[in-house]
Amino acid sequence: MDKLFFTDEHEMLVDMVKDFAKNEVEPRAREMDETGEFPHDLVKQMGELGLMGIPVPEKYGGAGMDNVAYAAAVMELAKADASVAITMAAHTSLGTMPIVLAGSEEQKQKYVPKLASGEMLGAFGLTEPGAGSDAGNTKTTAVRDGDSYTVNGSKIFITNSGVAGLMNITARIIEDGKDKGIGAFIVSTDTPGLKIMPKEKKMGWRASDTRELFFDGMRVPAQNAIGSTSGGFKTFLKTLTGGRISVAALAVGTAIGAYERALKYSTEREAFGKHIHQFQSVGFKLADMATRIEAAKLLVFHAAWLRDRGKNVIKEAAMAKLFASEVAMDVTTDAIQIHGGYGYVKEYDVERYFRDAKVLEIGEGTSEIQRLIIKREIIKEITSL
Repeated sequence: MDKLFFTDEHEMLVDMVKDFAKNEVEPRAREMDETGEFPHDLVKQMGELGLMGIPVPEKYGGAGMDNVAYAAAVMELAKADASVAITMAAHTSLGTMPIVLAGSEEQKQKYVPKLASGEMLGAFGLTEPGAGSDAGNTKTTAVRDGDSYTVNGSKIFITNSGVAGLMNITARIIEDGKDKGIGAFIVSTDTPGLKIMPKEKKMGWRASDTRELFFDGMRVPAQNAIGSTSGGFKTFLKTLTGGRISVAALAVGTAIGAYERALKYSTEREAFGKHIHQFQSVGFKLADMATRIEAAKLLVFHAAWLRDRGKNVIKEAAMAKLFASEVAMDVTTDAIQIHGGYGYVKEYDVERYFRDAKVLEIGEGTSEIQRLIIKREIIKEITSL
């Protein structure tokens, strides 16, 4: 399949990421999961390897590669550890790309090179306690006051927020007492009025930094608005489309990591005098796992490939995210079943992959939201004929 989408450059990137993941990330994955400690040194290494700005144009310090390359890199990282993968993915697709796609030239020159090099991490503030799937119900406000905005409100479940140098946030724009719609702003994490809460204690992705944010009279310069003040929400919706492809890639990598361990275990574990893969009940599970992973991988690379060609991929990204995340949950569940009692203990990594998989059906739009998006898009297609 890779030959359908990969050039020699893609192959070289994948080989590099695979080596890094196997030699640097995988040996520490279990420890990071146990301690929840953020891997600052691994992030620094990824920056030095050029992995923190894969789809960013070279003129802004990035690698200038495409979305297929980016998705492939996320997959390879997720095979070893989902926390490292989501740190890179959220930084790139959510912390960096909104500025690349919709920022002014001044904003791009000022912020993107530091983000692309990994010198500074990025985050994305959209979700609120009462506005998750219903993102249009944003309550955070940005009231115009001269040449700046005063921001009040909160965000929740924000990846990288405790380690980021800047974050892009959404807020409802109020000018002259009138609601102008939802806009987006670049906010430095040392801005007065921004309160970053302690790290959340999560079931999975434990080494990833996830926190709640509060804005209390935080002043943001008007020049930090991304695009038009009322067009910020559209920018973020476009960002989410790309984000869904990256989370789908992360889901495929998570599934592969669990599958490979289950496959290996099935060739080592014996019961009733033979290796357990020889039992149809186990062998068929492995066959189904392998098949569904290949199908998910194809959906991911197809969506990325279409996006690289400037196509509208709202439906394809939602399909990839929906299918891949559910495959990850199913595959990690079956991987534990194949391991039997050993799968339920931390000594065997499939337990970690299982915990890391669940959030994939929630973040970047729940499975229910993806189905709504797909339904809307397919109805559009039939009614336009």
